[in-house]
Amino acid sequence: MATIGIFTQTQTGFTGEITTLTIQAKKVAIVAVEERTAEAAPTHRIYLGKAEIGAGWAKRSSEGRDYLSVKIDDPSLPAALYARLFAEDDGKTHSLIWTRSNARRQD
Repeated sequence: MATIGIFTQTQTGFTGEITTLTIQAKKVAIVAVEERTAEAAPTHRIYLGKAEIGAGWAKRSSEGRDYLSVKIDDPSLPAALYARLFAEDDGKTHSLIWTRSNARRQD
């Protein structure tokens, strides 16, 4: 597991940054979708400036902890990046956690 982003909650979702060896993205916005088109549709959209770079789905862990399962993709990436956004103990900071997976995750 690796923390690749730090976010704070806003009125419409979250704002923060993502940092990896190849990504240096500041002012990333995770915005709640007001009206979903289907049950499986994302609950959040992820933006870098005006460009949509991903989506998120509200989930609950087996321990009862709420989180966002996110998928970030960009033509510069060799494959989509999957991560989870969890609230820290302070309730203000949210960490974007990435774990390498050999198979596509089924959240």
